[in-house]
Amino acid sequence: MSYPYLGDVVKALTGYDVPLPLATFGLLVACAMIVAASCLTAELRRMDSLGAILPGRRRVKAKDGVEQWIVKPAHELVSNLTLVVMVTGIVGARVFHILENLDQFFASPWSMIFSRSGLSVFGGLILGTVAGLVYVRRWHLPIRPMLDAVAPAMMLGYAIGRIGCQVSGDGDWGVPANMALKPDWLPTWFWAQTYDNNIYGELIAAPGVYPTPVYESLMAFACFGLLWALRKRPFQAGWLFSVYLLLSGIERLLIEQIRVNPAYHLGSLQATQAELIAVMLMLAGAVGVVLLRARGQALVRRPAGLEAPQR
Repeated sequence: MSYPYLGDVVKALTGYDVPLPLATFGLLVACAMIVAASCLTAELRRMDSLGAILPGRRRVKAKDGVEQWIVKPAHELVSNLTLVVMVTGIVGARVFHILENLDQFFASPWSMIFSRSGLSVFGGLILGTVAGLVYVRRWHLPIRPMLDAVAPAMMLGYAIGRIGCQVSGDGDWGVPANMALKPDWLPTWFWAQTYDNNIYGELIAAPGVYPTPVYESLMAFACFGLLWALRKRPFQAGWLFSVYLLLSGIERLLIEQIRVNPAYHLGSLQATQAELIAVMLMLAGAVGVVLLRARGQALVRRPAGLEAPQR
């Protein structure tokens, strides 16, 4: 069963039909951003207390025309950074989804642009990350330490966001489930679901399809736990983010084997957009893990003055 709107959840829990047209997917994405921002704030506070990251600095012009530096601890910039990444990420998710389904877009462009469903996670990740890096550079914050700090938060936000996909039934489900392969001890709902009342209005024949958002949430929570445990180990700046890229690529490549997505034909190779991006993430992450493996101290001690921003 799917619950596209908050009113559907209230009715399922209480039996009362209350008109609450708030999309559950949007609510859970907002929840994911809030939790991820809190996680990032906590990590930046920890790094700041250890001298592992310098404050952000930005040159502004005062009312009298004199330029001056504004200095803020990195954790105080998280709210604005989150807003920038969220807005840009939503746009990127929509754009990449359109690129993945151009035939549907040309058939009905406006309905696809303003649809309440159909978002590409990787599109949001890529454009959101680019926008976040621009914001970080604008404040002269160190890029690689910031990426390390944000890695666990991004994985945690992804895990919660996928719960939104599951609850609303937004189409991110898998291929028809093979019930002959289901272990007897495993609950049926964990192996196959029909997503009745899904936001697409699509009818799925019994026994159903693989509930891939459930699998992705579980894998993402596990990856978050690993990243959170590794963050205190000694490593060069950028290593933890490389681990995040590697884990993200592996997780998505695995789930794509049982998901419904249009495939590109590159000669004899057939792969989905997500599979291609996942492989690139894995390669980039593996290179980073090897090149930035632990050497010496993990911390970059704060210099005596702040005459020049750390880069």
